[in-house]
This record gives sequence, structure tokens and C-alpha cells, in this order.
Amino acid sequence: MHFDPREQAALREVGLDTDDLRTASDLVSDAVDSDAERLDQFFGDGGTFYSNMEMAHSASDVQEHTVDHVDLYTHGAELRGYLKFDSWGVPIEGGRILSEDVVELTLGPTVDGRVKFARDADDL
Repeated sequence: MHFDPREQAALREVGLDTDDLRTASDLVSDAVDSDAERLDQFFGDGGTFYSNMEMAHSASDVQEHTVDHVDLYTHGAELRGYLKFDSWGVPIEGGRILSEDVVELTLGPTVDGRVKFARDADDL
């Protein structure tokens, strides 16, 4: 089950039983799996992407990146992985689909923030 004990207690208080909690937990897992698939398709075989990542020594609000690949895995409600650029990479600690043209990843150490990515800079 993907709800912590406090969440489970609150959900029971509003009338959900154990079967309802299990069903909701399964739906969360399915949604995370679906998002991981869509993110994998979004980055596909890599190429040029644009982001709103804050980068040292850059005056621009939009950054251009060459992405080599994305490697994602899920476990319950968790989506994690690694985004490999041409010369560096960063752990992924979450992600979501904002539109067909824009996704947002929560990037780990070295970036430590949410970053939007698009194939076209104008979509950001």
C-alpha cells in the first residue's frame, strides 16, 4: 500500500475500507507507470531539448541540452531514474506530464529542483 499510516487513517475516517485503500493504491501505481512510459516516449532517442533549468554562468532563462537518454523505473508511487545529457547526468526523483509538449522532472543533486523540458524553446 502506498499510503502512509496517517493517510490511511484519514482515508478510513472519510469512509474508505481496506479494499478501497488497496484499489486507490493500485490506481496510484498505474498512474505512475503510465507517466513513466509517457516520459520515456517524450525523451525517446534523445536529441535537443530546452529547459528552464537555472544554470551558473548563464544569462538566459532557457537552456539548450543534448539529451542522450532517460532511464526510469517505478516502485509504487515512486518514479525515479537518471537523465543523461551529452556530458553529464542527474538523478530524477519524480516527474509529470504538463502537456504533450512539456514535461516537468524533479531533478536530484547538482540541480535540486523542478525543471520543465520541451523540444521547442517556445513551448516553455
